[in-house]
Order: sequence, then C-alpha cells, then structure tokens
Amino acid sequence: MIDKAIQAIAEPRRRDILHLVRDGELTSSAIASHFDISAPAISQHLKVLEEAGLVVVRRAGTKRFYGIRREGFFEIKQLIESFWDDSLLRLKEAAEEEERRKHESNQQK
Repeated sequence: MIDKAIQAIAEPRRRDILHLVRDGELTSSAIASHFDISAPAISQHLKVLEEAGLVVVRRAGTKRFYGIRREGFFEIKQLIESFWDDSLLRLKEAAEEEERRKHESNQQK
C-alpha cells in the first residue's frame, strides 16, 4: 500500500487536494472549484487518492464528501522518520566519538 500512497502524492494536484480536505470534508465539486481542470479529472485524482487509502468517501444522497484518512499516511510517516532517526543516531555517535577523542587527548597531555 505504501507504493500506491507514494505514487498518489507524487502528483502535485493530488497533494493540493489533500491539503484542501486535511481539516474537513469537501464535496468533489467544492474541491474541483479550486482547480482549473475538469471535474472528471478531479474525480480521477480523488479515485487514485481513495485507492491509495489517503482519503475516505462518505456518500450523502447524490453527493460524495471526501476527507483525509490519516491512517493512510502512517507507513509514509514511518519511512520518512526512519531516515531522520538514522541521521540523528549517526550524529549522536559522531558527537560521542569526538568527545572520546578529546577526552583521550586531554589524558595524554
């Protein structure tokens, strides 16, 4: 599922859609009003986001409301944090090694 999510957010308009629905649900027509592309094109983007597990759809009569599905971002968040965590660990180890060298150098004097 992470591959689908990454492919989905690779498209700038889809990221824009995610920003629009981040704080609450919007209908597809309300979402489409923010873009200069056709409503069917927006519907296709919404379908990709839904299939990737990044948005949920709620039907009310003939309207469809789209909202963010925060759980869909969990794997992406973990992946990104793993790079950050590794970087922090390497920085910590480098700082500790530098501290050891300074300590050894002071003892030899």
